[in-house]
Amino acid sequence: MGWFSDVGSGAKRDRGALGVLMEEVREGTVDILLTWKIDRLARSLNHLAQIIAELQTHKVALVCPSQGIDTTDGNPCAQFQLNILAAVAQFERELITERVNAGLAAARQRGTRLGRPATPGAMRVRAMELRSAGRSASEISEILKLPYSTVTELFRQNSNVQTNLT
Repeated sequence: MGWFSDVGSGAKRDRGALGVLMEEVREGTVDILLTWKIDRLARSLNHLAQIIAELQTHKVALVCPSQGIDTTDGNPCAQFQLNILAAVAQFERELITERVNAGLAAARQRGTRLGRPATPGAMRVRAMELRSAGRSASEISEILKLPYSTVTELFRQNSNVQTNLT
């Protein structure tokens, strides 16, 4: 039996004692996690859902006496309680997705350009010149201070243009 106590904000996901506790859960040395109130364990539904999923994976019961939560095998309501908690967490994830998509739609409607910024034409020309001079994609990436993936995409686009012209 061990006690884990954090000092500081419970709103943080990376709390020292919680991290140690979850490591012990993963190692299989914890059978029951007892917490006075569920908000002492996690401060968001998303974080709680992650913790509960990990507890279920490692067959660790969650007991919260002040709120009547007991997921031990001896409790006939245990699976029901876990299903309710999981449903609430899924609902929260769906709300977050809906809010993000609504925000993206609103940004598009305002004319905000989303995604990676376009590579300026001068960079394209310079990249092709360097390629013609025998430089590799990684060298060109370093010289032009562009991501390697951008340089290789420029090469692909250029080869598609040349193929379509012939």
